[in-house]
Amino acid sequence: MKQITLRGIPVEVEKAMKKEAERKGVSLNKAFIALLENTAGTKKRAQRKQTLHHDLDHLCGTWTKREADEFTRNLEFQRRIDEGLWKNEK
Repeated sequence: MKQITLRGIPVEVEKAMKKEAERKGVSLNKAFIALLENTAGTKKRAQRKQTLHHDLDHLCGTWTKREADEFTRNLEFQRRIDEGLWKNEK
């Protein structure tokens, strides 16, 4: 990957990028690269990560409290850990 040095970055841009880097918890360099990728339309990596699926949206909020509680109770069995499967028993 090629290294590029930018000079004469306006103070306002620097401050805004520092805030953005801090908000995202990334380096200033990564924040600038993300901005450049977005602007250039080449940010394919992040687009893949943000893929959302809406195929079950019509079900959201349709269960009654009783149905939701029953579903949660039924999941408890599936969440149990079989200790024998996790230990090296012979």
